[in-house]
Amino acid sequence: MKAKELRELTTEELNNKMEECKTELFNLRFANAQGNLEKPSRINELRKVIARIKLIIRERELENK
Repeated sequence: MKAKELRELTTEELNNKMEECKTELFNLRFANAQGNLEKPSRINELRKVIARIKLIIRERELENK
C-alpha cells in the first residue's frame, strides 16, 4: 500500500489496518518457521507498510500539538 493511499484513511482506520498487518506478519513468520512460506518477500512488504502507518500516525499526532 502506498503512503498516499494510507494518508487518505482516518487514524482509526490506520490503527485497524496496522493490527491486520501485524496479525498477517505474525502468521507469515510462523509459516516461515515451518517452511511453508510461498512468498517470503511479503514479510518485508508488511514490515514497510507497518512502518509507513506508524509514521503517518505520528505525523498526525505532531500536527495536533
